[in-house]
Amino acid sequence: MTNPARPFRILGVQQIAVGSTSKARLHALWVDCLGVTVESTFRSERENVDEDIAVVGTGAARVEVDLMEPLDPAKKPAVHEPPLNHIGLWVDDLPRAVEWLTARGVRFAPGGIRRGAAGHDIAFIHPKGNEAFPIGGEGVLIELVQAPPERIAAASN
Repeated sequence: MTNPARPFRILGVQQIAVGSTSKARLHALWVDCLGVTVESTFRSERENVDEDIAVVGTGAARVEVDLMEPLDPAKKPAVHEPPLNHIGLWVDDLPRAVEWLTARGVRFAPGGIRRGAAGHDIAFIHPKGNEAFPIGGEGVLIELVQAPPERIAAASN
């Protein structure tokens, strides 16, 4: 479905986030075998996550690979279930995107627009719709990430 009135653009994949009960096992594949580079870490009791932020590519082709383990596997959110936790998409105007999508019945996860682990503003499309907001990610959590000016410019060339 195309809509010329859409007030935002999706610019590309910003990240994929994978979870496990063991970051060591994630590192064995992603870092040791595939050679992704860990750039930073993020730890949040509220989000029940101990996360290494790895990167693949450079410039406009740069994509994060977030390697996540729960601080407590018995608590929610369960960042390791499902193992492909979420995908992140660059968007050129996050507030307008959230407003426009919400008006069309897209369900967002609680928390609204907020600062994410990598320092960008983010909002999550819920994996499941409900009665009030029937459109969801059909089982996939989708993170919309406000693109920085240089990423927006690169997508415009």
